[in-house]
Amino acid sequence: MDRDDERPLYLQVADQLRAKITSGELQEGDRLPSVPGLASELGIARSTASEALKVLISEGLAVARSGAGTFVRLPREPQRLIRAWYRATPYGSPFRQDMERQGRAAGWTYDSQTVQAPPEIRTRLALPEPEGETEDVVRTHYVFTADEEPVMLSTSWEPLATTRGTLIVLPEDGMLAGRGVVERMLSIGVVINDWVEEVSSRLGTAVECDGLKRPPGSIMMTIQRTYYAGEHPVESADIVVPADRFTLVYSGKMGTAAKR
Repeated sequence: MDRDDERPLYLQVADQLRAKITSGELQEGDRLPSVPGLASELGIARSTASEALKVLISEGLAVARSGAGTFVRLPREPQRLIRAWYRATPYGSPFRQDMERQGRAAGWTYDSQTVQAPPEIRTRLALPEPEGETEDVVRTHYVFTADEEPVMLSTSWEPLATTRGTLIVLPEDGMLAGRGVVERMLSIGVVINDWVEEVSSRLGTAVECDGLKRPPGSIMMTIQRTYYAGEHPVESADIVVPADRFTLVYSGKMGTAAKR
């Protein structure tokens, strides 16, 4: 250790380990020294060794596995997540199309329930004041995977006033299951012709980091999307993706369709 270096010792230790990873001395899947082993080898406190490993985990260069230790995890090339209105194939799952273009197998799990929309969702979907405890939306939680690895979370809300009594009331049931909001709505005569997305970033919650198998405190990109049929919102979703795993790519044709 360089005692003349004014930086905290844990950062110096992290630098040493990082250099071994980037040089190839440590490969993907190699086990990093344990906290006691690192402390003994370098003559530092265990708390310093622990903080150094946490730095590598936060940078995505290592992953901690309960009961097994901390292992090298090399950075992956960010995946492109296309946010485009016009696509080569206008129907089907947009996520599946994106992953297949990149040679990855797409999949997802879901859980749908009819609930009463909370205040923020009522505003986004332009719903009237609730009547008692009446359920007025279908809420669907998704976990999307690429090559069986979780890469995106989404919670979608659709007003029952639009879909009640139709074959698409549950997004993942029936003949159009998994076909995407635009195609499903079109089947009942609702033409989605506009959309708005708000993109931000923040620290992931404990539930999000666990669901996406990312280290605690990982940075997440959040997308708040709402689809419109004319001026009427017909679906809104909250999407969460790891910031270090995806690049968002936006595109759209100019003209009458570009209203917002």
